[in-house]
Amino acid sequence: MAKNRAIGYKNKLLYWLPNDLKRFKKLTTGHTIIMGRKTFESLPKGALPNRRNVVLSRSEKEFPGCEVFPSLKEALKHCQPDEDVYIIGGASVYSQAMTVADRLCLTEIDDTPTDADAFFPPYDDWNVAEREEHDVDEKHAYRYAFVDYVR
Repeated sequence: MAKNRAIGYKNKLLYWLPNDLKRFKKLTTGHTIIMGRKTFESLPKGALPNRRNVVLSRSEKEFPGCEVFPSLKEALKHCQPDEDVYIIGGASVYSQAMTVADRLCLTEIDDTPTDADAFFPPYDDWNVAEREEHDVDEKHAYRYAFVDYVR
């Protein structure tokens, strides 16, 4: 997310950071990911491999390779207590999850975009557990940090 908590514009990510994508894959592979319908529709190849894909949607539509639930609350009821569950977007799903989340695994980008229409919810009351800074390089146009927060 950007300095102003911007995360998207017109259902697309604002930044292309290969290391962020690698971290996302490492964190979520072998675990459950929960996303809203628009986030699923933004995935270039549909359901992400080697993960339990859960889509939140009130429609009767099917999402190939995914389980579908009408709400975050209902989806979480179908998860085991010891299961690692990652909420992967969008903005409204992040907002709903803030009351039940116990950690945030964020990528904070040293930039403020001119165009954004999706924002991560405030997290001022969370504490930094770990922070890993990265400078600009040939594949990353912005400084960024991987930051894990806990309550």
